[in-house]
Parts: sequence; structure tokens; C-alpha cells
Amino acid sequence: MGLDATRSAEAPIGVFDSGVGGLSVLQHIRHLMPAEKLLYCADSLHAPYGAKTSEQIQARAFVLTDFLIRQGAKAIVVACNTATAAAVQSLRERYSLPIVGMEPAVKPAVASTRTGVVGVLATVGTLKSAQFAALLENYGKGIEVVTQACHGLVECVERGELRDEGTQALVRRYVEPLVARKADTIVLGCTHYPFVRSLIECEVGAGVTLIDTGSAVARQVQRRLSELGLLRQSGGGEHFWTSGDTAQADRVFSRLWGAPVQVAHLDEKKVEQD
Repeated sequence: MGLDATRSAEAPIGVFDSGVGGLSVLQHIRHLMPAEKLLYCADSLHAPYGAKTSEQIQARAFVLTDFLIRQGAKAIVVACNTATAAAVQSLRERYSLPIVGMEPAVKPAVASTRTGVVGVLATVGTLKSAQFAALLENYGKGIEVVTQACHGLVECVERGELRDEGTQALVRRYVEPLVARKADTIVLGCTHYPFVRSLIECEVGAGVTLIDTGSAVARQVQRRLSELGLLRQSGGGEHFWTSGDTAQADRVFSRLWGAPVQVAHLDEKKVEQD
């Protein structure tokens, strides 16, 4: 199927995540493409995705993508490693517009390591996915890859607890095994984790490189839109929705985005009726 003929360069880019973590990707997209209008959906009512089945995640991905398309999105960014692993193939089969997903940055981490040991911080869903297994198979040969599931860390970021003692304790617990194994490069395999990057840096020290894929995803979105002649030349602006509590979302989004924002409620009944 080809791109929907009604799409134009003036249309917005739609981005979704299980919660607020994808805002880290949205920031890279905004920096690289200041003229684009951006739509962001946080599925915070259903976060985290890490413990859900692939079928449950696919169902949520369809709901969010349907909503963003009805808002006129010309492209969809799945700003969630777990949702990408579980649903991006199904999304590409179902929809004709460009869909860009995430993947843990194993390849650049392998190229960066000097000790031959790479650490990966991620959710259970990402680490158990076939996509992650394929990355290790393709790029992890001859390298020791130490994985660490970070239970509870997504929830800390969802609450805006970026420097709280509980968050610091979780980061310390999850980073220590990687440092003990002499990992000199650590992949932030969840879009929530860049928001606690400063805590991770404090734990690992100056000799460890942290890698996330937000900037690479933004470049891929720019390439796809350029190929289709869909880059917007002026305008900008953002709109935000959440399936969770909007009062909490206003506070947390504003803190993570770095400017005051208002977050609307995601009306799923309207999506189903349209």
C-alpha cells in the first residue's frame, strides 16, 4: 500500500509511548526538525508495557496509532522499545504511512566498547523479545553483553521522581552488576531511562559511555519524510495526550519537556466511534 494521498507536508508527526518516556525521543525530533508539528500520546494508564503480553501491547499500539492518524498524522513514531519489539511489524502491515520504531543501540555500543563488555538496561519485555535476540546474534559476537531488567524504574519516571532517594536506590542496584563486570559502554534500552541519565552517570563514573537511540530515531524520521517530500518548512508546535490522569500529566510532562504544557485526555471511545 502507498502513503495515504491525503497526507501533506503540513500534517503533523504522531509519536506514542507506554508513558512519558517517549518525550526523550520527541525532544530529539523537535531539535532536529523545529518546523514540524508534533503530536504525542502517553499510554500512562496502561504503563509499563514490559510485563504485558505481545497481544496486549499490539492492541494498545493499534488504539494509539488509530487516534494519531485521526488527528492527521503523516508518520508514526513508536517511541518505546517494548512496543516496537511487540507491535511494529503488525503496525507496518496494517497502515500505509511511514512507521519508525526503536531498538536498543547494541550495534553502536559494540563499536564503542574498549573492554569488550557492553551493559544493557531495559525492560523485561525488551530483553525477552525476538528483536533483541536478533540484535545480539547479529552484532554481539565476540562481545560480552550483560543485560539488566530494571523493574520499577519506568514507574519512577512516570511519577516524575527523577532524583528521589528511591529512584537513586533503583539505579544503583541495576547499574552495580554492569560496573562489576567491567562494562565500559551501557545501552539505555528504554526511552524512560534518559530522564535519569544523570543518576546513572553518577553511579558508573566518567569512564563509561551511555548510549540511547533517540537521536538516531529522529534522523530516521527526517530521512523518511524527506524521501516522501513531506518535510514541513515552518510552523512547529506540540500537542500532548495521556490515557492517564491529566493533572499528574501536566506536572510530569512540564518537568520532562522543560516548559509548561497542558495535556489532554485521550478519548478512546471517540477513536472507536470514528
